[in-house]
Amino acid sequence: MKNFDTTLYFITDSTGFSEEEFLRRTEEALKGGASLLQLREKDKTTREYISLAEKVHTLTKKYNVPLIIDDRVDVALAMGAEGVHLGQSDMPINTARKMLGDDFIIGATTKTVPQALEAFEQGADYLGVGAIYPTTTKVKTVLTSTETLDAICKAVPIPVNAIGGLNKNNVQVLEGIDIAGFCVVSAIMKADDPKGETEILLTLAKELKKK
Repeated sequence: MKNFDTTLYFITDSTGFSEEEFLRRTEEALKGGASLLQLREKDKTTREYISLAEKVHTLTKKYNVPLIIDDRVDVALAMGAEGVHLGQSDMPINTARKMLGDDFIIGATTKTVPQALEAFEQGADYLGVGAIYPTTTKVKTVLTSTETLDAICKAVPIPVNAIGGLNKNNVQVLEGIDIAGFCVVSAIMKADDPKGETEILLTLAKELKKK
C-alpha cells in the first residue's frame, strides 16, 4: 500500500555544499516537516549517486518520509528507495511501472494537460507541474502558467504539485488552485535556517490546501 504526502515536497540540491553540510541541511528539512523528499543529482556518477542516496535514505527512514530518486530508475532500484520521479525525457512511465511494480511511487513532470493525462494513464502516482517561476537550479526553465496548473489539477485525479522558484514570499499565487502541495528546492537548501524555513513553508502549504 503506497503511503505518501506531497504537501511540502522537498527537492535537494547538493551544489556548493560538502557532503556533511548537505546531509545536515537535508535532515534539518526533515525535522521541519518536509513530507516527501526527492534526491536530485545531475552530475554524480552512478556509484556516487547510489552512495549518497543510501545516506539520505537513512535520514528519511528515521523521519518516516519516502525517498524519491530523480530520473534514475536504476539508482532507485539499487538502493531501495520508495519512489522515482521521471521527466519528459526520462524512461516512459509505463515502462518504469512494469519494472518497479505497483507499490513503487512514480512521479512525473508535466507542463501541459495532454502530458498530465498521458502520465496518469501510464500509471503515475502524482505530478510535478511547472516551472511557476524562473529557477536557479536548472539551466533551462520553461514557465507554466497558473491557468495551466489549474487545468491540470482539474484534468487528473492524482495529486498535483506546483514547482519552480517557489518560496514563502510568492506561493500566494497558487491560492484557489486545487494543488496537493508544492515543491521547493532553493527556498530550503539555501536558507540560513533550513528547519525554520521548512516549518514556515509547511504552514503555508497547509493553508493553501484549505482554500
